[in-house]
Amino acid sequence: MRIVLNIIWLVFGGLWLALGYFLAGVICCILIITIPFGIAAFRIGVYALWPFGKTVVEKPTSGVGSLIGNVIWLILCGIWLAIGHVVTAVAMAITIIGLPLAVANLKMIPISLMPLGKDIVDVDAVRPSGLAG
Repeated sequence: MRIVLNIIWLVFGGLWLALGYFLAGVICCILIITIPFGIAAFRIGVYALWPFGKTVVEKPTSGVGSLIGNVIWLILCGIWLAIGHVVTAVAMAITIIGLPLAVANLKMIPISLMPLGKDIVDVDAVRPSGLAG
């Protein structure tokens, strides 16, 4: 089912969304100081291409630099990206078929707001917190 949803997502907005993130990544990589933002934009772009079956987790090694970078990102880009995701999600939610796409779009808001210090992994790789060993 994930493959079907990913293909529908790709056709109905995922490709354009990913291209936008990739363009932002290229622009950010032009200046040396914004390379971390560019790398984050490339990661989100790949996530935007094929979001079903992926989830966002905190990186245990992130520190104060990620926090400071996220505040700068939030002010410059994050809020506008989040608004774009909300508007797109509302448009996708008009039809019943678009509801899972709208949910996926809303799922991308936290990483579009604060991408540094986060990692995108397969859902199957995330172990429930209550299990030992």
